[in-house]
Amino acid sequence: ELAMARSPGRCPDCPGPERAGAGAGGGGGDPPSVPHLGIAVDEGNVLPGALRLMRELRPGWEPARVKTKLFTDGITNKLVACYTDEGMADAVLVRVYGRKTELFVDRETELRNFQVLRAHGCAPDLYCAFQNGLCYQFLPGIALGPDHVRDPHIFRLVAQEMARVHAIHANGSLPKPILWQKLHKYLTLVKTDLSPKVSNPSLQQDMPSLEVLEHELAWMKDTLSQLGSPVVLCHNDLLCKNIIYDQTQECVRFIDYEYTGYNYQAFDIGNHFNEFAGVKEVDYRLYPSKETQLQWLHSYLQAYKRLTQGDRGDAAVSEQELEALYVQVNKFSLASHFLWACWGLIQDKYSTIDFNFLRYAKLRFKQYFKMKPVVTALQISK
Repeated sequence: ELAMARSPGRCPDCPGPERAGAGAGGGGGDPPSVPHLGIAVDEGNVLPGALRLMRELRPGWEPARVKTKLFTDGITNKLVACYTDEGMADAVLVRVYGRKTELFVDRETELRNFQVLRAHGCAPDLYCAFQNGLCYQFLPGIALGPDHVRDPHIFRLVAQEMARVHAIHANGSLPKPILWQKLHKYLTLVKTDLSPKVSNPSLQQDMPSLEVLEHELAWMKDTLSQLGSPVVLCHNDLLCKNIIYDQTQECVRFIDYEYTGYNYQAFDIGNHFNEFAGVKEVDYRLYPSKETQLQWLHSYLQAYKRLTQGDRGDAAVSEQELEALYVQVNKFSLASHFLWACWGLIQDKYSTIDFNFLRYAKLRFKQYFKMKPVVTALQISK
């Protein structure tokens, strides 16, 4: 409880906006430029390319002393750490983009968002971009699992960190949510790229037709955009493994900003709640109960109000605000199921990562249709 008494501000070692210089999505100007190296890393064999990058980035390292560690949790990219220090304190992460991921990830935007988050103390240092990836600082700590995100102590930290990202303001402009554009793009990819595959019986089984998907997307846009959820800078992919918990600093940090962009506040939270069910072994019985959600949302709203209103406002959270956000979040969780189901179908066609994307897509569609009547019945009391 003592640790929770600290303001939800930043980890002690995170720079504040005052140290970040202008242009980080807060003031004018552009974020500092990132070196671009003309090196391509072979996705099928990342180590030689990773070591070549180290010769450029860390010329002082003796090649014979460089150790590597391959991470296998990611289902979009390949990730390897290079380091010389046993404790990995000096580790550089090399992330190699997955095959054809440029179809659904805008890499320029990702780079810009990485720099904006970094300037606000919400992301690690970015060392360079190369032809098919990025190199950045390794954050110490543990990547969370479904057990951690249900622990009240940790989930309060997650809620507060999400509020901190959401409080980064756009440069005086009113940003549009990327949700509808992204959903249209994914559904178009599903239609154009997968039509030859539709004759595949395993795909047709338990799969809604394209007409049904078109209808659902129109219904969601019509319904969800009326809910009044504010548009904020969102992570948009807050699965457990994208949250690093540093016990020594008693804080959490978010990693992987491929899907980051301005979006509905309730989408980001609803998407995170869906991820309580896990990725490799999905179990929707782990979706947070209403009681857990209300505790989570209370921590979030308190931090968000404090960060956006400053000393002017009252950080007290009313029952009405809490209930309204609960309804918005659970309705927006539908859009998250729909988005990742379409994503799974696209990945199933192109990805070289060993993961059953088709099964995952079917699970997400199934959950969408199961939850639709439940969340449609929720009403925001006037």
